[in-house]
Amino acid sequence: MHDTSELTAAVERFADRLRSAPQSRLRQAAAAEGLALARELAVRAQRAENPDREPRTMPDAGLFAVGDQLAVAGNDLAEVLRTAPAGSHEGELDEAVRLVREAMERAGL
Repeated sequence: MHDTSELTAAVERFADRLRSAPQSRLRQAAAAEGLALARELAVRAQRAENPDREPRTMPDAGLFAVGDQLAVAGNDLAEVLRTAPAGSHEGELDEAVRLVREAMERAGL
């Protein structure tokens, strides 16, 4: 079991690497991986917070914004999970940390 600080740290590490990556690396796959992860984490946060509402898709704000988008989505999910009643989202935190690590590896960062 992870705590939310582990998710926040993993997200910030990936977001920082995206922010500092050269444009060529972002174009290769890093930005696409970061955006896909940001969208997934945002959907998970929305579902956890409002399970009866259809989640909105995070827009593509461009190569140079993806690090910030990832940071926002990851921190939102961490906060939702941190404040949720104990046991209400069993396994979500572990899964989110795994998703971040896997996406960062696929991005080559």
